[in-house]
Amino acid sequence: MNDRPVHDDPAPLPPEPPQEGECCEDGCGEACVWAHYNEARAEYARTLAEWQARHVREPAG
Repeated sequence: MNDRPVHDDPAPLPPEPPQEGECCEDGCGEACVWAHYNEARAEYARTLAEWQARHVREPAG
């Protein structure tokens, strides 16, 4: 478990979606920028839930 002070534990940032024109629209499968983005979103959701759990235990103020 990480015992860093709250000020050293910033909330994770969501991944940026692919930019206009990054997707080839060719059904490339696993190498698709949208597949990578969806994986990053899942990782973000996991790390955000962990971060929120750590901060629920912190006293307010």
